[in-house]
Amino acid sequence: MSVLKGIIPPMITPLKGNDELDREGTVRLVEHIINGGVHALFLLGTTGEAQSLTYRLRYEFVELVCRQVNGRVPVLVGITDTCIDESIRLAEHAKANGAVGVVAAAPYYFAPSQQELIEYYTALADALPLPLYLYNMPSHVKVFLEPSTVKVLAEHPNIIGLKDSSANMNYFETLMYTLGDRDDFALYVGPEELTGECVLMGADGGINGGANMFPSLYVEMYDAAERHDIDRVRELQRIIMQISTTFYTVGKYGSSYLKGVKCALSLMGICDDYLAYPYRKFRHEERERIRKALEAVESKIK
Repeated sequence: MSVLKGIIPPMITPLKGNDELDREGTVRLVEHIINGGVHALFLLGTTGEAQSLTYRLRYEFVELVCRQVNGRVPVLVGITDTCIDESIRLAEHAKANGAVGVVAAAPYYFAPSQQELIEYYTALADALPLPLYLYNMPSHVKVFLEPSTVKVLAEHPNIIGLKDSSANMNYFETLMYTLGDRDDFALYVGPEELTGECVLMGADGGINGGANMFPSLYVEMYDAAERHDIDRVRELQRIIMQISTTFYTVGKYGSSYLKGVKCALSLMGICDDYLAYPYRKFRHEERERIRKALEAVESKIK
């Protein structure tokens, strides 16, 4: 499998209830994202609320999206879990439905040591039917995948890349330096505020939540950074920062980012904005703030 490059939106999971998928909204969202020119899709990540969803719904979502995509772009599936057997089962389901790779953050609750991470990911990669992307998400799982650990794991033939959501540029630069001799190992950045800078420095792409709403904007940022068009990168960065500072900062919630994305998609008429428990969607005043933020951004990118 060659290195996958570009913008890979971490797709939200459209819901109508705590264990009810918004199937029509899912179909509309897939078409909206693909029409924006993205290079792949990533299901059941942090933005997809994976850990709040029943296993039944996760399986239904993977099947529906893969069928709707129908091979037009590659599909990656998040298999992060505290139980390795559940991760493997979901990976098998993903493969059966046409996904091309899986993504796994470290098991959460007790923070594992770096040696335990090496042994865990090795055992997981040995058992998986698809290539594995590591997922560095220290704010949620309480442990960094240290660059030296990633270098060891990158030697495994079934571990082919990493998504970094630490928002730590020193860490990401260290990863790129440490793995500088591995042009077959993909490095993606999660926080969209850093995508332009990271691609300019050699990253393979961005896994950016804002691309659920404005896929073509993030694709354009990737393209501008790839061709080292600094002036255009700066212009696009201002719009991306406008999104970041208005959509993702409404209310003092740990989930403000996700609430903002789902609310905006609801206002755009794409899908329902229901969030799985314990999180609740924006109402009234907060929703109006997102509406105004949406109008302001849409006026700049149309």
